[in-house]
Amino acid sequence: MAKKKYVDTKVVIKSSEEVIAKCDNLPSVPNIEEMIFTICGVQVMLDRDLAQLYGVSTSRLNQQVNRYIARFPEAFRFQLTTEERDKVIAICNNLQSLKFNPSLPYVFTEQGIAQLSSVLHSPIAIEVSVKIMNAFVVMRHFLVSNAAVFQRLENLEQHQIATDQRIDHVFHLLEAGQQPQQGIFFDGQIFDAYTFVSDLIRSAKKRIVLLDNYIDDTVLTLLDKRKKTVSAEIYTRKILPQLSLDIAKHNAQYLPITVTTFDKTHDRFLCIDSTVYHIGASLKDLGRKWFAFSRLEMSAEELLNKIVEIK
Repeated sequence: MAKKKYVDTKVVIKSSEEVIAKCDNLPSVPNIEEMIFTICGVQVMLDRDLAQLYGVSTSRLNQQVNRYIARFPEAFRFQLTTEERDKVIAICNNLQSLKFNPSLPYVFTEQGIAQLSSVLHSPIAIEVSVKIMNAFVVMRHFLVSNAAVFQRLENLEQHQIATDQRIDHVFHLLEAGQQPQQGIFFDGQIFDAYTFVSDLIRSAKKRIVLLDNYIDDTVLTLLDKRKKTVSAEIYTRKILPQLSLDIAKHNAQYLPITVTTFDKTHDRFLCIDSTVYHIGASLKDLGRKWFAFSRLEMSAEELLNKIVEIK
């Protein structure tokens, strides 16, 4: 049999209560919807949860199944692997106790659950099975109706995983003393973006030059992460009185940062020694919205010479 593929998805369908409510003459069975999850591409229920619903012990349920094992092929009932069990525990907070059970649990598909009523000699077996089948029907309908939504969620999750891998690669390059070529940060990754730029600043050996029209005192603090032998210079569109005061107070206590007005650029550029980065966001706004960075082919000398020519 091909190796089972785990789908890390738990679906809870509250609307199934409408269908179950039609069976007024059946015993009350709580939260069936929360006991159904998707694994190996099919909807299943744990032997432990089924035993609770049928009013028998888990061992009793599995003993009965083993007595009539020919009725339960692997498509109806199968045992979870250790990895699958751990993933189920991770997405179902109420299943933490499974972690300490020496035996791996069994799960039953819809067909397997239908067979259970014929091997469990319990007065309520058939009645409970009706309720469970109704819950499966509603959940299946829900999955079909919202297939496009789940596909988009899966695509988004895969995209986020790929993004995290790219960011990890960026930090790996920095730790190895190499300059990353390009990357992207999304909104909410404030600390990741801040750490990335901080590591770039720390990597400078001689000088840092920043072209950014929207700076404040937080940018001055960020540049203070540089080595003591590294100079720092900022070109910005306008120096307002408050910013002028911040610069003066900063330079009176810390390594001085030269700030010069320059209104010919729209984008942000960060020069680390001879390397030039195009930064899609002002350094004071890192991580608040999506932004990309890329390493340019031109050298810092070429860029600074252009500034001198214009000024």
